[in-house]
Amino acid sequence: MQTVYLGTSEFAASVLDRLAASYHRPALVVTRPDRERGRGRRLQSAPVAGRARELGIELDQPADVNAPEARERIARAEPDAVVLCAYGALIREDLLEAHEWFNVHPSLLPRWRGAAPVERAIQAGDPETGVSIMRLVEELDAGPVYLAGQEPIAPADDYGTLVSRLAGLGGDLLVRALDERPEPRAQPTEGVTYAEKLTSDERRLDPSRGAEDLARTVRALTPHIGAWVALPGDERLGVRAARPVDEAGVEPGELAVRDSRLLLGAAGGALELLEVQAPGKKPMPVADYLRGRGPSLSSQSPT
Repeated sequence: MQTVYLGTSEFAASVLDRLAASYHRPALVVTRPDRERGRGRRLQSAPVAGRARELGIELDQPADVNAPEARERIARAEPDAVVLCAYGALIREDLLEAHEWFNVHPSLLPRWRGAAPVERAIQAGDPETGVSIMRLVEELDAGPVYLAGQEPIAPADDYGTLVSRLAGLGGDLLVRALDERPEPRAQPTEGVTYAEKLTSDERRLDPSRGAEDLARTVRALTPHIGAWVALPGDERLGVRAARPVDEAGVEPGELAVRDSRLLLGAAGGALELLEVQAPGKKPMPVADYLRGRGPSLSSQSPT
């Protein structure tokens, strides 16, 4: 089957690998334009752009995929189906109606429609998530579902480990959906939840929340976005791994060193920080961090 593939993220790049290895190898890959990133503001390509070049697939990076020129380039590829996976822009009616669409969405729809389904599933403490292959419609992630597969969320999973498995599952389900062309089924009207885009404020570990909640937030934001706690002088200490502990005498908001451990007081307990990242440094175990900074932290109270 002739396909065109729209995607941007590392998740989408992994799904592209699987699609390209199948009988449905894309004739064209469409992704977002290169952007300035990092402190040096160097121009960088999206993961899907790099993967398409490695695979030797024709690449288009329009500023607006709904613009006439972009629509015409997709049409020239004569796709039997267009696949969308974490593209990051809305597909408007003219383009939507011109092709048959298959959307790869990493959740068990109708739970966690929207921009951050993997993070929200971990944050909420869901025991499982999955991938849905659905037909794209104008309403956000509301189309009928061709196929879906479940994936358990392990207690030790963070975003990185979970999304890697979901990408593998999503690629396999996509190829199967294109092979079999099953009749899509409408999503249930009950149980709809929305995975809103993560905000910068959500990265801060708010000590007014419970330690279990904070530990899930760390897992949900690692390694791609990162959670943090405040240090004196407006510094931020990145937190890459943490666990809730039953620790008395650590007030909410207090960052304390106890027996070579670094604890953040939270509502009803404390969060033990296990792996951290100081400004301008690489991630490191807390023991390494405390060797240089520990004594100055023993009585700090981040806000």
